[in-house]
Amino acid sequence: MTESANPSDVYTGTKAVADTHKFDEAALDRWLKANVEGYAGPLEVRQFKGGQSNPTYQLITPNKKYVMRRKPPGKLLPSAHAVDREFRVISALYPTGFPVARPYGLCEDDSVIGTMFYVMDMVEGRILWDATLPEYDPPMRRKIFDAKLSTFAALHNTDWRRIGLEGFGKEGDYIARQIHRWTKQYQMSETTKIPEMDKLIEWLPKNIPPGERTTIVHGDYRIDNMVLHPTEPKVIAVLDWELSTLGDPLADFTYHLMQWKMPSSDPARPSLAQVEDKEARGIPTIDQYVARYCELTGRDGLPELDYYFAYNAFRLAGILQGIVGRVRDGTASNAMAAQNEGRVAPLAKFAYACAKQAGLQG
Repeated sequence: MTESANPSDVYTGTKAVADTHKFDEAALDRWLKANVEGYAGPLEVRQFKGGQSNPTYQLITPNKKYVMRRKPPGKLLPSAHAVDREFRVISALYPTGFPVARPYGLCEDDSVIGTMFYVMDMVEGRILWDATLPEYDPPMRRKIFDAKLSTFAALHNTDWRRIGLEGFGKEGDYIARQIHRWTKQYQMSETTKIPEMDKLIEWLPKNIPPGERTTIVHGDYRIDNMVLHPTEPKVIAVLDWELSTLGDPLADFTYHLMQWKMPSSDPARPSLAQVEDKEARGIPTIDQYVARYCELTGRDGLPELDYYFAYNAFRLAGILQGIVGRVRDGTASNAMAAQNEGRVAPLAKFAYACAKQAGLQG
């Protein structure tokens, strides 16, 4: 992880550790000395500004920088903040050459800093927050999109059994399990009644498309969850594996495609849906992007897009409602978290409209 190319001070860089996320730095130093090969202090700790779920810290030493991800303190939703799962998947992928940060160690002993955490390498490169890539010319934009897509396809093509991820998730019924998970977390975090969410909760599990495959899925694959090479159009690290599991790669891919479908609610971070004449700007159209993904993963086509868009918007609404719930409970780790409440209902309405295109009646 490193500084972003986006000048917005809201998301980029580091800050002093927030009072709610402070911990015993001397205890961490002792753990690092005992568990991280080559570690040598003194240690300076900074907190990354980005990230809404698991507080993320930059660990600075005279010779090297590391990154620590931890569960937040306080009241937590069941199954959320799974830093141990993040550590497991990057530990499995790193030896294959897939671009992830080198993992150093996982600490499951809450007595060290108060919550579970893991430490990985800090990968130096570019983190880009604007998916439209305004700072690049059309040929470079095209190359970055190609790199992003080929990396994604490589993940879905990885043999998860061969790399030791048996049991990382259940094989099959991924969509059904995800709908159940986010329905439960949405209802636990609910602050305002949204009729469209209630209709989706009833319709989505009854209309899941057949033919599901099982691969590693990232769960939140987007431009700001990856580190690009400092100068080349190459992905050198994919970040934020909290939502990763074994599941339906089409669910994963179509979530990524939402950038082409939905306008952004953040003026500082426009979506690809807001870009006109994409080809002239070096941005693939959704049809081109889908066709290339199918070519890379051996598919003839991608059916049932409207259902997958409905599912993904529903899932995102559930995730954001969970953040709103953490604001209510005082455990949110990002200053922007409270603003997410206004995004839940529009997502629900978009999901409902897509579901109607896919056959929902009423």
